[in-house]
Amino acid sequence: MDADLISSSDLPLARKSVLPGTGFFLPDDVEDGLEEQKARAALEGADVAVVADPDADGLACVAMIREAYDDVQVVPEPPTDDQDEEDGAGVGEDLEPDADPLEEPEPTPHRVALLPASPHNVEEALERVAAYADPGIDCYVCDLCPDRYEYVEDELAALLEVAGDVSWFDHHQWDDAVASAVREAGVDLVVGDSEEECTADVTLRSLAYDFDDKYETLAAVTRDHDLWLREDPRSDDLADYAYWTNPAEYVEVVREYGVDFPAWVREFITERRVEKEALIEQAVGRAKFHDVGGYTVGVTYGRCSQNEVAEAMREEGADASVVVKPAGSASIRGTDEFDRCHEVAGRVNGGGHPKAAGCKPDIYDDMLDYAHHWTTRGAVTKQVILEAFEDVVESSSAETAETELEE
Repeated sequence: MDADLISSSDLPLARKSVLPGTGFFLPDDVEDGLEEQKARAALEGADVAVVADPDADGLACVAMIREAYDDVQVVPEPPTDDQDEEDGAGVGEDLEPDADPLEEPEPTPHRVALLPASPHNVEEALERVAAYADPGIDCYVCDLCPDRYEYVEDELAALLEVAGDVSWFDHHQWDDAVASAVREAGVDLVVGDSEEECTADVTLRSLAYDFDDKYETLAAVTRDHDLWLREDPRSDDLADYAYWTNPAEYVEVVREYGVDFPAWVREFITERRVEKEALIEQAVGRAKFHDVGGYTVGVTYGRCSQNEVAEAMREEGADASVVVKPAGSASIRGTDEFDRCHEVAGRVNGGGHPKAAGCKPDIYDDMLDYAHHWTTRGAVTKQVILEAFEDVVESSSAETAETELEE
């Protein structure tokens, strides 16, 4: 296949908005092979492994753990004019917003190895640590929550046979049975209040290390974005930079500079925001609003920054918002009026927080389904999620009526 067909870097914005990034089109076995190679290289000789969500929250945890273990620091150099002309991007290459599976492992060996993972493949990352890490390694899992214990049961058992200690820091909504099973297996699980803390907060208070003020500020500003408080303008910079650059670069930059980025990072963010704002505009322009049991639910489609799009729909009257992505997943955002997003996501192969959740409905059997998804701007996914909203609202109404009868 012509590589240009799956590359979106030069597409007109209107087309780029409706198609997934390059990594989506790589076969699973190819991507898995690349991830295996990177994991093996990262774990060679490492004393600690961190399996983390590669967003600003998860990567802040990695920075803290590297600091606590006095890991080598590799500060990225700002790009020179020559590098910009030769490479076309320089530091913080022009990656697709989602993780680039072709990205090279960190060039400098670290005592604390980073294995990026999503909620959908955390078990694979655990399996790789068990397979490639030296016996006695310490392992941390950060900012990830399994929906069911059986999803990670075998991989966690294999890891515990190899690792010295396994700690799990998170702030998502954990099912009590899942949390109990993880703890009973031998994991030190610490789950923060999802309304008050991000995982960086949990990591900061859980590690036996005297962090300086830079890391306390990092946790606070990360929390500002992760809990969608929007009180500190620097939190958008953290989130955007983590989204656009590679995880290794982000970790080392915040270790060196904290939340006060150098000029070359701010310039990079400013340049990328031109496209970001245009993609947001595309998604907001497609938004439709639906009445679901008295709640207004805004629904749209596109490759975009879901939080800003959800905020725009809230300003137009949405009590909850759904942003369906070209790769088939969706982000669900709530408000004070609707705070059961995690229940909606739980009905369509997902989970999360009361006011912020994600899912990927199990409705894609072949590429024809995806072609229909792209050409209809996510019509089936939107319908499935709206039906989940209806189920949750009806369930809530029934619970309220039953409570009133009992009273």
